[in-house]
Amino acid sequence: MTSSASPRHIIDRKVRPLVETALDDTRVVLIVGPRQAGKTTLARQLSGDDRPYITLDDAGALGAARADPVGFVRGLDRAIIDEVQRVPELMLAIKESVDQNEEPGRFLLTGSANIATVPAIADSLAGRMATISLLPFAQSEIRSTPGRLLDRLFAGEDPVAGKETVFGDELIALVLRGGYPEVLRRTTASRRSAWLEDYVAQILDRDVRDIANIDQLDRLPRLLEVLAEHSGQLVNHSSFGAALGLSSVTAQKYVAILERLFLVRTLVPWSSNRLSRLIKTPKLHFLDSGLLATMREDEADVLGEDRTRFGALLESFVVSELLKLASWSERRVSFSHYRTKDQDEVDVVIEDRRGRVIGIEVKASATVRPQDFRGLRQLQEAVGDRFVRGLVLHDHDRVTPFGEKLQAAPLSILWSM
Repeated sequence: MTSSASPRHIIDRKVRPLVETALDDTRVVLIVGPRQAGKTTLARQLSGDDRPYITLDDAGALGAARADPVGFVRGLDRAIIDEVQRVPELMLAIKESVDQNEEPGRFLLTGSANIATVPAIADSLAGRMATISLLPFAQSEIRSTPGRLLDRLFAGEDPVAGKETVFGDELIALVLRGGYPEVLRRTTASRRSAWLEDYVAQILDRDVRDIANIDQLDRLPRLLEVLAEHSGQLVNHSSFGAALGLSSVTAQKYVAILERLFLVRTLVPWSSNRLSRLIKTPKLHFLDSGLLATMREDEADVLGEDRTRFGALLESFVVSELLKLASWSERRVSFSHYRTKDQDEVDVVIEDRRGRVIGIEVKASATVRPQDFRGLRQLQEAVGDRFVRGLVLHDHDRVTPFGEKLQAAPLSILWSM
């Protein structure tokens, strides 16, 4: 199956069953994710005569909601409200409504900013709202493959390469495209980049105003460019701020805003009482590799020759794919990264509620050496029996064992399993 989406073909979203189940037993369901990731398409599929669709991108609906949030909600028995972050005051009105009528499935909300992280909103709807993430297309959604890698690894299965591995130039092309539906509909790199540039400009011009009051809005585009060159590296707010004439505190605030808008994601450092030389700094990634490539002006021919530059792009791609797999996984997992002061590292540490750990290292090269497992071996020793698997994902088509519970595997297992 090709890795591009037809404009008329609706790709099944793997979180849809989770949304439907939540609507059966929870009063409010919130789908959060970046703009143009497919939230509206999914929400409309769940609309009907008994659950009308309302978007706050409509000027009339937006004005009515802002003028009288309580009255706006009072007239609704069940509804889908799209882009609810544009009127945060609606959340308190929704709380009042669902406290009076506790039937499940009353409100399906979507948000292009993670308003569920705002303490006042999270507290007001605690116990009343289920939050489900919807990111741009995962490769397993595009290719209609199971997308059960995390569940299968935690169940103790060995990695399997699959029949249709992707590597070399095809892998570079896939990473450059990313997962935004509108990007996948465009057949040339220039058209994809043009859409992504417009997309970023619109988000930074409009959506930031909905969730934050900042004085130097004009600095955000340049900040995003700076972050793009630091993707896959440790967060350094002082360095980010210095490049723009901002204080470290202000830079930290602005990065947090970009994270709430689902443009970037930071991975917290993994910690253990058994290891004392761990770096305690988060690591920065972009949530879409196509967007990151556009911000960095990366091109396929250059990345084919400069594997170091491709490596940073590839790592963010893998992190994004893993987050997507986790969004519909049967298990609740957390993500972090491992790095010591001696520069030994594991790019992604995935831990389930039982404390069991999977470590994933990403390499852009086709060749994997024993020393590439140094960080994974340290992690394995630190967690002992809780260590489930250590993988080096790389540009290859075969699985190669490197020790007990340690393998090098093709990147394509992210969607082939």
